[in-house]
This record gives sequence, structure tokens and C-alpha cells, in this order.
Amino acid sequence: MQNTTKVVQEQKASLWKGINRVRVSDFVIAFVILILSLTCILPFIHVAAKSISSNTAVMSKSVYLWPKDINFDAYASIFKDGQLTYSMGYTVLVTVLFTLIGMIVTICAAYPLSIKGLKGRSFFSFFLMFTMYFSAGLIPEYLLMSSLGLLNTMWVLVLPLAFSPYNMLIMRSFLVSTIPDSLYEAAKLDGANHFQTLFKIVLPLSKPIIATLSLFYAVGRWNAYADAKYYITTKALQPLQYLLSNMVLSSGSDAISLSENAAVVSTPEVLQAATIMFATLPIIMVYPFVQKYFVKGAMIGAVKG
Repeated sequence: MQNTTKVVQEQKASLWKGINRVRVSDFVIAFVILILSLTCILPFIHVAAKSISSNTAVMSKSVYLWPKDINFDAYASIFKDGQLTYSMGYTVLVTVLFTLIGMIVTICAAYPLSIKGLKGRSFFSFFLMFTMYFSAGLIPEYLLMSSLGLLNTMWVLVLPLAFSPYNMLIMRSFLVSTIPDSLYEAAKLDGANHFQTLFKIVLPLSKPIIATLSLFYAVGRWNAYADAKYYITTKALQPLQYLLSNMVLSSGSDAISLSENAAVVSTPEVLQAATIMFATLPIIMVYPFVQKYFVKGAMIGAVKG
């Protein structure tokens, strides 16, 4: 009984000690984080509420954070429209290819640059980092895509930006700070070549940073639409975000020409909100699957060297 009482007293003392350490600056930081979080969450909730509200409620500007006269007519129109559903599948395909190719190239660049015995390591690192600070400009890039025959093809959305020097730098820093040299030496003594070392040692130990960078690549490609605006004129090759951009920026009701099968009964404002949710939810659904790796990978890769 005395031991139990002593343990309880020690726990209370530890709790009060922790409370005493809380300073005014901690409350200020928590308040700032709360405000920043609300600036991201509240607009999303507002758009979601508009997308399932009636036309009358939205047009009267009475929908804020809670839907009124709930209905899913706008979503029904989107799913009945062949253009938007096709563009969704096409965008998913482009995003998957882009992420896969980007991670392969990033790993193939980061792994050798993380090995201290590589000759010319500093030169190659500088050569890759140089592209982060200098760009030829839009017109030379357009002429390059034209000469390579990439205009009006799916690959113009995949290949040009598949390699990110910034992501490679994060990956290399993770490998240098996480995987000790002794593992490389042990693998070499066991007769493993670089490919065996990469696939059997490096990649299994790099799941956090692989998940983190894969999310960076996927989100970056999913949200991008400027390259489609510059390089693609064929409507069947335009990603979903490009169509969404045209819809949001246009004030007319024909920003997206839905097919006759869509049977549109929603106003343009409600249809815009539903389209935004339609384009946003798929990439948001990816986060829960990589969350356990994301924090660790982001924190470790944040220290670049």
C-alpha cells in the first residue's frame, strides 16, 4: 500500500513539474499552429458543404460550414459525364507513372552519391544541384519538348519533371545519416555487389524516406496543370487539374462542357465545388497509408548535408 501511494505521489509530482514547464510562448505557438490549421481546414469544409447543398442555399450565400438541403446531384452529374471520369483515370495513370519513374531516378542518383568512396562525388552533386538554381526559361523548354517529339503526348507530363534535385538531396541526406558505413563494409565482405546492397540493405531501411518522397512526387504531379496548358492541346490528354483550373477561373457556365448524359441540374457554383472535391479526395486518401512513415522521413530528411 505504501509503495502504491509513493508511486501515485511521484506521478503527481512529475505531472506538476511538466505543467510548470509550460510557458507563455508555448501557448502562442499552439495558437499560431491552430490558426494556420484552420486556414487550411475551414476552406475545405466550406467547399465540401457547398458541393452537397441545394442550388437555392448556395445562391443565397447561406452555406458556410454546414450543408443545407443535402443532395448529391452535382456528384451524380460528374460521374455521369464521360469527360471528367476519363480525365480522373488518366490523371491517376500519369501520377502513378510519374511517381514510379521519379523514385527510380531519385534512388539511382542518391544511392551512389551517399557512398563516401565514390570518386567525383562532389562534382556530380554540384552538377545535379546546379539545375535547382538556373532554368532556361519557358520558350527554350517548349522548343526542347517540340524537338523531342513530346508535345501532345502523355510523356510530356511524366518525363521532364520526373527527377527532382531537391528530393534527391533529401534522399541522399537520409542515407548518409541513417545507414552506417559498417553495413556497407559488411555487405562488401560478404561478396555483395552494389545492386544487392541497394535492394537487400538500403531500400528495406529506407521505407520512411521512400514513402515521404513518393508522396511529394504524387502530390506535385496531381496538383500540376501549367505544363499541360503549355504543351498539350489535345483534349483527351488534358489532366483533371487542368480542366478544374479552367472551370474555377471561368465565370461562365460552360467552363466544362458536360455531356448530355450528365443531366446537369446543379448551378455552376455547386458544380465547381463538387468538381474540386472530386479532384481533391483521391490524393487526400493516400495520406493515411503513408502517415506512419511520413513524419519520420520528413524529420530525418530535413537535415541536408
